[in-house]
Amino acid sequence: VGMSQYGAYGMANSGHTHEEILAHYYSGTEIGQAETKQVRVLLAEGKPAVTVSSTKPFTAVDGRGETFKLAPGAFVLRPKLELPVLDAPRLVKVASPLLIRPGKDTPLSFDGVQYRGSLELTVQGQYLRVVNFVRLDAYLPGVVANEMPHTWPSEALEAQAVAARSYALANLVKGKPFDLYADVRSQVYRGVAGEKPRTTEAVRATAGQVVLYGGRLATTYYFSTSGGRTASAADVFGTSVPYLVSRPDPWDKASPHHTWGPFLFGARTLQSKLGVADRILDAVGVPTPSGRLRSITVQTEAGSSTLPAALLRTGLGLRSTWVTIGVLRLDQPRETVVFGSPLRLTGLARSLPAPMLSSSPDGSRWTEVGAFQRATSGIASLVVKPERTLRYRIEVEGASSPAILVEVAPRVQLARGAGALSLTGTVRPRLSGATVFIERREGSTWRRVAKKTVDAAGAFQAEVLRQGEYRASIPATAGYAEAVTATLMVAG
Repeated sequence: VGMSQYGAYGMANSGHTHEEILAHYYSGTEIGQAETKQVRVLLAEGKPAVTVSSTKPFTAVDGRGETFKLAPGAFVLRPKLELPVLDAPRLVKVASPLLIRPGKDTPLSFDGVQYRGSLELTVQGQYLRVVNFVRLDAYLPGVVANEMPHTWPSEALEAQAVAARSYALANLVKGKPFDLYADVRSQVYRGVAGEKPRTTEAVRATAGQVVLYGGRLATTYYFSTSGGRTASAADVFGTSVPYLVSRPDPWDKASPHHTWGPFLFGARTLQSKLGVADRILDAVGVPTPSGRLRSITVQTEAGSSTLPAALLRTGLGLRSTWVTIGVLRLDQPRETVVFGSPLRLTGLARSLPAPMLSSSPDGSRWTEVGAFQRATSGIASLVVKPERTLRYRIEVEGASSPAILVEVAPRVQLARGAGALSLTGTVRPRLSGATVFIERREGSTWRRVAKKTVDAAGAFQAEVLRQGEYRASIPATAGYAEAVTATLMVAG
């Protein structure tokens, strides 16, 4: 929502001014002037002790209004608030809150980090709170370089400076003894250490400039990468904001994260990460007008349910909800295939290009079989005629479905021979040397009564001793499942 920083980078490189950049991302706004003011930035709270230092003489004013002169150097303050006052023989007890003011042209240091302006220390029971009192345009240089690379084009840095200034003023903390946080709850602020000459110059070049909508401060959200289109406030927050609408962002292509993925997740992983009770069979994203997902509908063995897209993002560790959910699933056939019989393989190949079927005897070497026929729903099918047991999977560029095992049984036929109690049979393919068992029904069971070998022509013969119901079976062999013939009645 708001200004994409890589988009600002791209616009600046294309010759756009910072005013044009801001106008593009914050629709219907204008640049205005805001009064330069002091802001109070929370640096720390809950500190049992803090170290304050200065390289030049400085002063402090306590809660009773008394002023104390302090010599250059560092000292540690605890909730007792005892100061090493200049020329005093011992530490001086002072009242909270204590406002420490810098020496001439010299920033104060708090716990080793320099800050412009003053530092206020307030006792909170057994701890201290530290707040930085600083002019807004002295605060911003410690922000802008931490929010945008200082090597970027000047117009992008100036757009960032105006956005940061506007955001700070539009989001002052209410009901607290400070105005801003020093972290992402407001904006990342690292004091003097965070400043860079080019970002400081961007703050100076845009002094006082803010983004206004209808004469009022705009909340100027900004972020790194849009992927090609920003989201609207309605999409993300559920509330429409007239200047925070979805905007095309072709300039964002410079971002290394303009596109990302694909990431592959199995059904079990999705089930675990999304907290779904049953195995997931299908997943469909429900988009917002800007193209990002609002929710995801998952189909499980027990039914369907709808989950917020934010859960998908956090659960899978995705960069955003602007994703396309591609589904690759190949369904397991219910029965063993008889050699020479056609088999229609079906599955899902949705939102992915050119699905192909591949096969492998052992899962290590895959051979392309052919292209799937695909309906608009994503249901894909292809007729195959497997000649042996194989693994199959759907493949697209960069991804594949879990493999399924299609078992193929040899085609075995049993017939009456020339003699009254003779049997003949054929096996396809010609499994020369394979063992064939002749079985006779005895009640509810089958008993093996003869063992034969398939000859080079794929045939076998057997003599039986009495009439009855017979069948032939071939145990599972390399590349083939067990095969059993239909029952044959033999009469004497």
